[in-house]
Amino acid sequence: MKNYFYTFCIGALLSMSCQSNTNNFDPNMLDSTALSTISEASYKKYVSDLASDEFLGRKPFTKGDTLTTQYIEKQFKDLGLLPGNGDSYFQEVPMVEITSKPTEIRLIFQGSKGNLTVNNLDDYVIGTRKINENITIPSTELVFAGFGIVAPEFGWNDYEGIDVKGKTVVVMVSDPGRYDKELFKADTMTYYGRWRYKYEEAARQGATGVLIIHDTPAASYGWDVVRSGWSGPQLNLTADQAPVPDFEGWISNQTAHNLFQIAGLEPSLMDSAKKKGFKAIPMNVSTNVSLQNTFRYANSTNVIAKIEGTKRPDETIIYTAHWDHLGIGEPVNGDSIYNGAVDNAAGVAALFEIAKAFKAAKHQPERSIIFIALTAEEEGLLGSSHYANNPIYPLNKTVANLNMDAFSPQGATKDVSIVGYGQTEIDDYVVRSAAKFGRTVHGEKNPASGGFYRSDHFNFVKKGVPGLFMGAGSELISTDSLANQTRAKALAGRYHSPADQVDENWDFAGIIEDIRLFFDIGYTMSQEKTFPQFKQKSEFRELGEKRLSK
Repeated sequence: MKNYFYTFCIGALLSMSCQSNTNNFDPNMLDSTALSTISEASYKKYVSDLASDEFLGRKPFTKGDTLTTQYIEKQFKDLGLLPGNGDSYFQEVPMVEITSKPTEIRLIFQGSKGNLTVNNLDDYVIGTRKINENITIPSTELVFAGFGIVAPEFGWNDYEGIDVKGKTVVVMVSDPGRYDKELFKADTMTYYGRWRYKYEEAARQGATGVLIIHDTPAASYGWDVVRSGWSGPQLNLTADQAPVPDFEGWISNQTAHNLFQIAGLEPSLMDSAKKKGFKAIPMNVSTNVSLQNTFRYANSTNVIAKIEGTKRPDETIIYTAHWDHLGIGEPVNGDSIYNGAVDNAAGVAALFEIAKAFKAAKHQPERSIIFIALTAEEEGLLGSSHYANNPIYPLNKTVANLNMDAFSPQGATKDVSIVGYGQTEIDDYVVRSAAKFGRTVHGEKNPASGGFYRSDHFNFVKKGVPGLFMGAGSELISTDSLANQTRAKALAGRYHSPADQVDENWDFAGIIEDIRLFFDIGYTMSQEKTFPQFKQKSEFRELGEKRLSK
């Protein structure tokens, strides 16, 4: 669910800040003293520690949860940061762990043109968020509902004219803009394209079940990621009262084509569904679903620390990075620990480095700087959702959220990308800070992947707080094409796999410079009195204005 980040070395540019002998803040200068504390040696140790087997893949509700949060608390204390939640470094996040398993490994679909038997994990995954020990659905009819979207502002309603109560909807991933640039936001995915929205909307429509058709380019990840994410228990917030279907899941692209075949329908209907005017179609296929579920209630933890502002301590800039990963799962090449080095030990380690820089800054931040290591991002952005719904620091005094979710170990780049470029005025801060380091800024390469909705900053955005999610650059500084290709090949395919570990293929120099850029952006904000807002064309601008008016 992430882009890997790429950065480049600032070298002699740091000396620019030495031209000033005054303690007055100059937004056009770099603080070389602060930046020099961001160290490759200490950063590498933090990442290596957090991504070691000792932390057992950092899954919430496991021993790895306790080990990880205690480690983060210790680092915050050792860095001299204040507790971020009163006298505590912890914010408890009440959750329920649901282990939901099909009663039978094989799921059978009966169609007008034959039957289809598919295997759990290989061909489909299903589960439930309902707190019932057993989910038994003797029979449910399938309906192909296009993208499963109701979007009045785009003149789109895939559920118009059909009643899906008690039925199972089969829907496509992404949104129509991916296939027709005249629709929605062209190739920039909207929230309507996200799997979570599709489950939510199906529930609002009264559907019994939802099956999303997986497509690697549209989802931006392969079936192996779906499989690994659904092979173990799922977490939800206990306070989440949103309606949910009886079951929800995914089917492989091949399974979808086979379903159309036993329905006597042409798979080309999926192409028809990408155009305006499509109407949902009963598939003349039915199935029965039986799930056995066990539950465990417990608290996980957001770990929070702060540096208090010198002049406006009630105004906050919040740096976030999620500490969790997938824990211990299905073995791949004999390894079952999903260490999550890039995703996201790399981001948590950056919190520590940025904290060091703020502590060393010649001109201390006038606004408070908050550092939050968030839980359960991999389970659906749960830790940030809980914080946004239960903020420790008032949202109308929260200047911005600067979110770090993965850094690229592939090497330094001349450029940097912003996921969701054009959404907020934070873009302008990035451009200004990047220029100090001689870097250029652009939008992400694949906006159709919906990256803006796929990391923790989005829960702040939904509350009207501008959020930054910086992504990967592509212009490598290194001109050694053979070395670049070798490193890229060695690092490929690690997302959500046990191979996401620190090893000899990592190039840390670029990561360090990206962290320095993140620091300078927040440091500049910390000296100002203004609040960045959403840009005019952002769908969240009204939310941002309402937040600041409270």
